Amino acid sequence: MREKHWLKSYCETPAEINADRYGSVMELLEGAMQRYAEKPAFRSFGQTLSYADVDRLSAAFCAYLQHELHVKKGDRIAVMSPNFAAFPVAFLSVARAGAVQVNVNPLYTPRELEHQLNDAGCQTIVIFSGSTPVLAEIIGKTAIKTVITVSPGDALGVALPSPPVDARLQAYVPFVQALDLGRELKRVSVALSGADPLFLQYTGGTTGLSKGATLSHRNLVANTEQFKAMMPGAIRPGEEVIVTAIPLYHIFALMVNFVTYFSVGADNWLVANPRDMDAFVGVLKAARPTVFMGVNTLYAGLTMHPGLKEVDWSRLRLAGGGGSAVVGVVSDRWKAITGTFIREGYGLSETSPVLSFNPVFISDFNGTTGLPLPSTDIRLLDDTGRDVPVGEAGEVCAKGPQVMSGYWEKPEANAAAFTDDGYFRTGDVGVFDAQGFLKIVDRKKDMVIVSGFNVYPNDVEAVASACPGVAECACVGVPDEKTGEAVKLFVVKMPGATVTEAEVVAHCRTGMTAYKVPKLVRFVDTLPKSAVGKILRRELRDVA
Repeated sequence: MREKHWLKSYCETPAEINADRYGSVMELLEGAMQRYAEKPAFRSFGQTLSYADVDRLSAAFCAYLQHELHVKKGDRIAVMSPNFAAFPVAFLSVARAGAVQVNVNPLYTPRELEHQLNDAGCQTIVIFSGSTPVLAEIIGKTAIKTVITVSPGDALGVALPSPPVDARLQAYVPFVQALDLGRELKRVSVALSGADPLFLQYTGGTTGLSKGATLSHRNLVANTEQFKAMMPGAIRPGEEVIVTAIPLYHIFALMVNFVTYFSVGADNWLVANPRDMDAFVGVLKAARPTVFMGVNTLYAGLTMHPGLKEVDWSRLRLAGGGGSAVVGVVSDRWKAITGTFIREGYGLSETSPVLSFNPVFISDFNGTTGLPLPSTDIRLLDDTGRDVPVGEAGEVCAKGPQVMSGYWEKPEANAAAFTDDGYFRTGDVGVFDAQGFLKIVDRKKDMVIVSGFNVYPNDVEAVASACPGVAECACVGVPDEKTGEAVKLFVVKMPGATVTEAEVVAHCRTGMTAYKVPKLVRFVDTLPKSAVGKILRRELRDVA
């Protein structure tokens, strides 16, 4: 049996966890709602929901789903909302009904939303009122039958300003109305197992169309147990205070900030709009968090805000970073202000998401993503499928109870995504040091990571190529101080075309979420290609 050489660095961390400690995520979370009933669970817009409130509200919305919409076990329900209190209530309701939550970015364009709803086969969507114009554009091309709209004050018992629902949506149910109806109905208990799907977490692919990583209850239970085993000092039952600014529709926040910390009775302060830095820093001042999770972009922005020095950081035990590489200088700035370095981890949507994390005994930023989690096996393979020696680079391939069963209804993609012996191919290239710490050095795939979000070149190129005057194009990632990477697009014009950089960017904005839109456009006479005509993005990166 191949040696896991990182285990010698584990100290007191157990080598294995019990992925079946809880039969489902709901068994884990319902226990928390009972144990911490009177404690604050979520704070949002100056209001507080206790664990008992969340229990009661999610039971009501679950009953509405079951009796009014006839939601059955295995049905897919899309949730498209910022970090409002309605999000955790909706998730717990969906899970209690045995349904599968399809997490959707509220900033998606009509094209992106249409694909995801159709691929997942959703008939119900819970959607922020401000995102309804996007849905209205494409709802007739989907199987959506029921639209449930949410606003900032929903579930909090207060009416807060919210954009109007698009007038083109003839029929919709406000979330508060669904709650009122559900209170009069009795929730039906649904038997759940670890193998039952919990989330479809969409991630890009080489085809340019996103695929749904099927994450089961057991996947999430396992990753929660793994994270707790790695960071016991920052997961104290009933004592933690966490501020959630990274979006809950992102699997990093969903697993760590929500499922893990909810399970131990944490007080979770939700930030709906982290771009409003003044309000965000105000939340940090009020919360005095013990735990904070973010991506490099978020940390970089916060360290530039003068108010960050006014926050009482004396209780902060863990500042975690993921989604994209944490830059050393950003961690240094953060530590200078807060006294705590950023502890980096690594993972993907397909792995629920955490594969490695810097353990509790690490006392400073080290530029690695830490050690593989308990019960996780990571191999670094060369192009022939052989393990590379320690210190050499290879594709990160992972096996563990947090790894997805596969992509939703994509047998061909699944065959390509796993090795013959069942290791998931991440497409990332990493190096192990002698102590077992993993450093991600490159990407085998051409993915670009902008502020922690995956951008796939084929997706960008498919939209940009449709711009009038564009003959062909290719995009790569280039370093960017603010977002980690930015999208740079190389464009070959059609003969006689006068298309400009501004026109290309404007066209892309109509078909893509903002973070995917090229930040830089460069016109060239030709694109480098292989003998069979494949564009060589590697050469473009060399000149970018």
